[in-house]
Amino acid sequence: MRRLEGKVAIITGAARGIGKATAILFAREGAKTVIVDVLRDEGEETTEYINREVHGGAALFIQADVSEADDVENMVETVIEKLGKIDILVNNAAIQPVGTILETDVSTWDRVMKVNLRSAFLCCKYVVPHMIKNKSGSIVNVASVLGLRGGDKIIAYATSKAGLIGFTKSLAEDLMPYNIRVNAVAPRAIDTQMFRAYRSEEEIKKKVDRYLFSRLGRPEEVANAILFLASDEASYITGEVLVVGGYC
Repeated sequence: MRRLEGKVAIITGAARGIGKATAILFAREGAKTVIVDVLRDEGEETTEYINREVHGGAALFIQADVSEADDVENMVETVIEKLGKIDILVNNAAIQPVGTILETDVSTWDRVMKVNLRSAFLCCKYVVPHMIKNKSGSIVNVASVLGLRGGDKIIAYATSKAGLIGFTKSLAEDLMPYNIRVNAVAPRAIDTQMFRAYRSEEEIKKKVDRYLFSRLGRPEEVANAILFLASDEASYITGEVLVVGGYC
């Protein structure tokens, strides 16, 4: 079953990790997938893989910094020009520096808010008018369980994801009259480059027994949740946060 047949989907931060897994899955489900990332080499590799290996898949890569308004506006204009519409937006781009409030400087705080939260605002700001024109659309924001319950030594990231959850719920209320759904996923501990970049193998081993099924989650498992929320299978769901990997 190709659940996204004929759809056009934008996925930010799609060069690797959860975004990459989502882009590949969406292509397999029939979507024309737009991979947006600042990482050119990895973004192009993911795009080439989809166009070469995914049966019937179609992908377009756009290099952009989605925390910058001009980049986002140009990205959306390119998608409309080349593909004609936007049905799905997945706001996945994020960074995850660690640190307590004493260890986090102002520039790091501002950068996290810009990449993790402002980017979602900007992408929605420029995509939503096209969804309104089509009288339909689905937006999925990739938040985090840390945005629901907080976490140690990760204050900027957790705060940005809490903001993204509030943004999701408010936007869902605003866009309901236009038949546009807005939901979020909140992954816990997913085995990605970003997750491992700030944690040693020893730290991960100490914590892994506390994770669901005593293991890290896989990016593909989050992608499946995103697919559900983006698809018509979730046609009566909006303003919800789906935790992937357990809350505790």
